[in-house]
Amino acid sequence: MTLLAIDWWIVAGLMLVLVAAVVRTRRHANSVSGFLAANRCAGRYLITVAFNMSQLGVITLVWYYQQNYDVGFTAIWWGLMEGPAAIVIALTGWVIYRFRRTRALTLAQFFEMRYSRSFRVFSGCVAFLSGIINYGIFPGVAARFFMAICGFPETMIIAGTTVHTFPVVMLVLMGTALAFVFLGGQVAIMVTDFLQGIFGHIVFLVVIFFLLWTIPWQYIADTVMGDVWQGEWVKPGLEANPLAGKSLVDPFDIGKEVHFDVWYWLISVVIMFYGARAWQGDQGYNAAALNPHEARMANILNGWRFRVLMLITVVLPICIRTLMHHPAYAAQAQAVDQALASCETTALVSEVRTPSAIPVLLPAGLLGLMCAAMLGAFISTNDTYLHSWGTIFVQDVVLPFRKRPLSTRAHLRLLKSAILAVAIFATWFSLWYEPTQYIAMFLALTGAVFVGGAGSAIIGGLYWKRGTTAAAWTAMIVGLCLSAFGIVVKQKFVGEWLAEAVDSWWSPLARLGLYVYESETLTGQVLTFWAIVAAILSYVGVSLLGPRREFNLDKLLHRGAYAVEEDQVAEREQPTFLEKLGFTREFSGRDKWVTWITISWPLVWTLIFAVGTAYCLIYPVSARAWLEYWRVWTWIIFGVAAVVVVWFAIGGFLDLRRMFRRLRDYEADERDDGRVEQA
Repeated sequence: MTLLAIDWWIVAGLMLVLVAAVVRTRRHANSVSGFLAANRCAGRYLITVAFNMSQLGVITLVWYYQQNYDVGFTAIWWGLMEGPAAIVIALTGWVIYRFRRTRALTLAQFFEMRYSRSFRVFSGCVAFLSGIINYGIFPGVAARFFMAICGFPETMIIAGTTVHTFPVVMLVLMGTALAFVFLGGQVAIMVTDFLQGIFGHIVFLVVIFFLLWTIPWQYIADTVMGDVWQGEWVKPGLEANPLAGKSLVDPFDIGKEVHFDVWYWLISVVIMFYGARAWQGDQGYNAAALNPHEARMANILNGWRFRVLMLITVVLPICIRTLMHHPAYAAQAQAVDQALASCETTALVSEVRTPSAIPVLLPAGLLGLMCAAMLGAFISTNDTYLHSWGTIFVQDVVLPFRKRPLSTRAHLRLLKSAILAVAIFATWFSLWYEPTQYIAMFLALTGAVFVGGAGSAIIGGLYWKRGTTAAAWTAMIVGLCLSAFGIVVKQKFVGEWLAEAVDSWWSPLARLGLYVYESETLTGQVLTFWAIVAAILSYVGVSLLGPRREFNLDKLLHRGAYAVEEDQVAEREQPTFLEKLGFTREFSGRDKWVTWITISWPLVWTLIFAVGTAYCLIYPVSARAWLEYWRVWTWIIFGVAAVVVVWFAIGGFLDLRRMFRRLRDYEADERDDGRVEQA
């Protein structure tokens, strides 16, 4: 079915609310610090909800829909390996706490403070180029999603002329996100992302409940167990079962899964530590917290997103898989197949399958709510990314070459011009790009162009006095080169060219490239891991082999004699046991309760994972038993998600009111524009 009048009214209603919110923020984005970081006035719940939504865009949801349609519940089990890492990162304030103490507005500004101006410019260029290539597929993925969910035709008639629908939808979507950034900068982004986050998560809960209520669990069980396939019944246990070795319920029966296997999740844990805050697609949030402690508390609360609020990314694709394969839905599946018939590649089919099936699954009204929530998800991610990449180009590539600072008006005009240029490039790139691999793999590899080397420079710069500028340069170049090699080789036209070049004078290199291109195991995730390993070894090796110099971290982090009054915290000479765990004197009694509740959740599931894995390795568990486990798990997560949404909504609206009070009384400092004052 297509959207009815009630569905369009729901979408229009959400847009009116968001536009009103953006207009409310305009007067607070007249300074550079306000446009870039909301004048550092945001509280923990506001940041948590808004930041979560900025990361939960259409591109992210499609990524998980692709993944979980293929692997079902098994990804949840192996994803529990991230629990211990998340606890350590949250309690210690890993990277984010120290970064906020530097008071840098962008990551590259920190690089100038820690290393050199030339490294700032270089890293800014790498971050910008990596970011816009990574971001380049966002508009196209979103446009295809909304064309499918809304039932738009391939062409339309505008002013008597037949035009392709795809670029028109892209232009409308990008124009909306661009307007939000222009009007209110980071303030508007945070406010609208927060509102969209609360609305979106409520809608997702309603959709999940509707699907689980209307689709019999037995139908879901038949599908994920492999009892049905392509509308035909097969007997469980037969070798013909296509899910053997690629189970959707038993995480210990995925030996034939080549994309999202156990190694994929192990590498994800490594990336969590190494790439903490390295990716700059949402860099405006890194400096927006009221103080370092609020940044750490937001980071602690942020863990609830992956643990409970992402349930929609599991339930929806599994229900769609049931729709596509169970005989009870043969007619509906045929309608979806017809919509997918024009897709030229497997990757494209997996991308538009979910939005093509959603109108078949959801009734009028609920379909409008889902469409509105997805529109909010698109805007939240795209206004954040436009803001990030445009401001990074200005702050970290252009301004370091200027001898005199810009006026506030000229500075803001330059920022907006750069943001517009990013939007134009992303739209052009999406028109050119042909989907040939899973979104997760493309994003991992393009992101590693910067993160592969930047992680070493960030961690080494914040935590190691011996880290040198030469080491940072080396790590960045190594990570850049290895990741760029992976991106180029994985392109279809390059693979065809390499196949023709295997008999040329440079055949050894061509054969290597062709092997990487054709290999199903050398995914973007695996190539990212090796780029990280090489960058770490480069950074440590060059630092140890070079001149022995120690950097003044106290000055960088504004500690001791260099402390900033509003960020200063009294510290004990002999910290207590809890303070050693991360519960510093900044934690109030309420903060401790919130933290204990938050970290107890991954602690419990980590224990379940450890005990369950050990047991299953000794005593194999049947797929039917795993299925019952996932049924119980689904309803537990649903109940906790409902509580978390209410909790964060209350805290977020209180933070929103406090932020506007602070912004009303805030007096911006014109010198606070990202410059590094030379001593």
